[in-house]
Amino acid sequence: MSEQKPVLHLKNAFIFQQENLILSDISLDIYRGDFMYLIGKTGSGKSSLMKTLYGDLPLTQGEGDIVDFDLIKLKEKEIPFLRRKLGVVFQDFRLLNDRNVHDNLLFVLKATGWKDSSKCNSKIDEVLEKVGMKTKGFKMPFQLSGGEQQRVAIARALLNDPELILADEPTGNLDPKTSLEVMSVLEEINKEGKTILMATHDYALILKYPHKTIKCDGEKVFEVV
Repeated sequence: MSEQKPVLHLKNAFIFQQENLILSDISLDIYRGDFMYLIGKTGSGKSSLMKTLYGDLPLTQGEGDIVDFDLIKLKEKEIPFLRRKLGVVFQDFRLLNDRNVHDNLLFVLKATGWKDSSKCNSKIDEVLEKVGMKTKGFKMPFQLSGGEQQRVAIARALLNDPELILADEPTGNLDPKTSLEVMSVLEEINKEGKTILMATHDYALILKYPHKTIKCDGEKVFEVV
């Protein structure tokens, strides 16, 4: 059997913000179907690592390959194409408050080149169903609880069938009960074969849903055993 190629491969990668070294000498492989936690204190570099992976910070040193994009050679104009192959879930939901849930998702599809409105509608129904929000498409974001908004944000991340989902503190703004609900949605998605890298500082979730865990600490990234 041929060796499976990782969805994310970093080797001797150094992450800088402007001139400041944030993380050094990272080597990391994530394979299709993995669920991996990224932990570490505030300021330990979790967000900088995530930003590098979705093209917000440039990778200038080492090797970095994510969903077939070379992060070292990544050009500004390629970033939208990289993000189509990634699903990114943020802590603060980032929904557009001037339109309902359905139209939030439609906006993303249109922005990423979908034209056929019946295909758009069935895709939107499909991802909302996956996160248990199928009946809420007509609601405005401010009519939803935090947990419901995050479910919509996860649905949005699934629209273009991403090869890797980057979830940056997806439960950071939620109470413990809601966090577990959102986590169970992510677990389901992972069981269906999606690859997830989730930054979190919620150790209760990690205990309840154990997965491989890597930690940022002292400018290093290492696996927690």
